[in-house]
Amino acid sequence: MYQDRIKPRSLWAKVVTPEEAALHIKDGMTVGMSGFTRAGEAKAVPMALAERGRRENFKISLLTGASLGNDLDKTLAEANVLARRMPFQADPALRKRINAGEVMFVDQHLSETVEMIRSRQLGPIDVAIIEAVMIKEDGSIVPTTSVGNSATFAMLAEKVIVEINMTLSPDLEGMHDIYIPTRRPFRGPIPITNPRDRAGMPSIPLDPSRIAAVVISAKQDSCSNIAPPDDETKAIARHLSDFLGNEVAKARLSTSLAPLQAGIGSIANAVMHGFIDTDFHDLTMYSEVLQDSTFDLFDAGKLTFASGSSLTLSQERNAQVFADFSRYKNRLVLRPQEISNHPEVIRRLGLIAINTALEADIYGNVNSTHVMGSQMMNGIGGSGDFARNAYLSVFVTKSTAKDGRISSIVPFVSHVDHCEHDVDLIITEQGLADLRGLAPRERAKTVLANCIHPDYRDIIGDYMRDAERTVGGQTPHILERAFEMHMAYRDHGDMRQVGLDRAAAAE
Repeated sequence: MYQDRIKPRSLWAKVVTPEEAALHIKDGMTVGMSGFTRAGEAKAVPMALAERGRRENFKISLLTGASLGNDLDKTLAEANVLARRMPFQADPALRKRINAGEVMFVDQHLSETVEMIRSRQLGPIDVAIIEAVMIKEDGSIVPTTSVGNSATFAMLAEKVIVEINMTLSPDLEGMHDIYIPTRRPFRGPIPITNPRDRAGMPSIPLDPSRIAAVVISAKQDSCSNIAPPDDETKAIARHLSDFLGNEVAKARLSTSLAPLQAGIGSIANAVMHGFIDTDFHDLTMYSEVLQDSTFDLFDAGKLTFASGSSLTLSQERNAQVFADFSRYKNRLVLRPQEISNHPEVIRRLGLIAINTALEADIYGNVNSTHVMGSQMMNGIGGSGDFARNAYLSVFVTKSTAKDGRISSIVPFVSHVDHCEHDVDLIITEQGLADLRGLAPRERAKTVLANCIHPDYRDIIGDYMRDAERTVGGQTPHILERAFEMHMAYRDHGDMRQVGLDRAAAAE
């Protein structure tokens, strides 16, 4: 019975259909919604909102924690409901609308969104829609599989709609740690000095009188579609583990390393999975998304504790974890994303941050977000929060894409998300470039020697040598040629055309 999940009896009369709850949302409103990387999003009310959008002409600004599951971004975009979206998305249909200029997408570091709301740099939240497993006697909300920005949305919104997800067990209570930083400029330190530390409360504090509607749902999270490790991602993992083993030998790290962070996606998940086959032990994580590899490491006896902001699992892993949740619960904590991604805590703990690059250049700049400089993919997410503040900032990528027609290492990235000052290691299946303490010209030689696919070494090596010889400077670039590989792909569908053109010219 849903009444067992709604402890304040005063709220029983507010249980309504998704369609009735959606009527609280009007044209031009700003809506804050739970959800972080396909986990813990409200599910029933957004679908009702999309259905209403097909009949009525109205638009909203939608703020979440990160990407949504259950095709919600796609459904809302195709219903023409979205005028503005932030701070992260990962849906092809929404991406198409963003790149067409039909939806204004604000790409933000994931630690910053609620800071800007609290300080009134962004407009007020009119309605918050939060998925929960329970509303406690005091009105506080127990979140589901993510925390994201839900706590601040609920605390600051004019109205709150709570979706009770009956598919998830109330045993999730106790896994969350809801801590909200105090007001600046008198803010005290965030009291986290270990990934295991708990600084806040197990539920989101809320006066029950502020809850405008309660909806009962039975829709599960979307499962992730991460690919299993392949030869290339296994090679990337080996390069990283060999490097870290050398750091241990030099007494820079212990065999338990430092707390680990890994970005979302198949490559980062595969790299984390690679720690199973190493001598490292008693590992901890302080990350944002906990994927399959987190639980692989738990089961292998390698990982002792993991802190994040969401659980995003494959279908098989999701079923296994929640069927035996008591095995993991005391080794997990989910926090608001401004805490999981907070620069203060990241710098204090000294994380090893492992994130994925869309492309990187010879001087160490990384592009995480844009194809060919203009077309948005997903967004920067939390990678910038971690890269700038980590003890070791690692970016991983396969050396080529599109069956070898694109090199992931280029002379100059077409869009800069992480500048050379925030990148310590670049790793491909070809090898690892340790950029610490190197000047730009030294960085370029290191990347060329270690990371670039053989099909592109001569092309990029020629560019680098020509730039040093003809232009010079601290960071040599030939402006007329810096994007010649990108233009070759644009015009011919293959970056290797640059080498063919040079060979033809030489003849």
